[in-house]
Amino acid sequence: MNNNKRIAIVTGANKGIGFEICRQLGHKDITVVLTARNKTKGELAVQSLQNEGINVSFFPLDVTDFKAIQSLIDYVKNDWGHIDILVNNAGIHLNPEESALDVKIDTIRQSMEVDVYGHIYLCQKVIPLMKENNYGRIVNMSSKAGQLSSMGAKKLGYKMSKAALNVLTAVLADEVKEHNILINAMTPGWVRTEMGGDQAPRSVVQGADTAIWLATLPDNGPSGGFFFERDLIPW
Repeated sequence: MNNNKRIAIVTGANKGIGFEICRQLGHKDITVVLTARNKTKGELAVQSLQNEGINVSFFPLDVTDFKAIQSLIDYVKNDWGHIDILVNNAGIHLNPEESALDVKIDTIRQSMEVDVYGHIYLCQKVIPLMKENNYGRIVNMSSKAGQLSSMGAKKLGYKMSKAALNVLTAVLADEVKEHNILINAMTPGWVRTEMGGDQAPRSVVQGADTAIWLATLPDNGPSGGFFFERDLIPW
């Protein structure tokens, strides 16, 4: 494999926006490591992308399994020697219309483990490798549901996890600003996926666009921001 190409890891990528992010990165001649919990679905997704001529491989990953995250990092480091792009796309959406007065604490805990803790650990493992090459781009897939500026009722676990992911973005971006590592959060909007449903107005191509832009920013690009349709939006 060509070690001179950019190497990207995309989590939760066997379908939907994550899959489209892999496709668009691949068509930019970036080598992609597609991860997903389900091995069969992940391998089928990789085969589909490889049929388009994309240089992509599969690694099974549950982001709540820290040993699996370490195995992923070891795999990429051993095969390519560097990690340039991380797209933290894996996520869940539990208790969609349940009141905060009724939601179970375990439901909130599960949301945080998938949407936040796994992403923190991935960043902790990836960023030291990015520092070695003085280059990195990290994209955290957030949501407008995590905006404190427009926070409303219900969906407590989901909203807490996305707000926390925004906090992680801002804190890490400031800590690595001297190393040409640009870290941003984004919302894809309401997209036609398994999570978004058939009535959503935006396609996966539209949902993935800002992620691709942030994953390939030039060295003077923004960092520590929250974006929608490539525009900075309030936290």
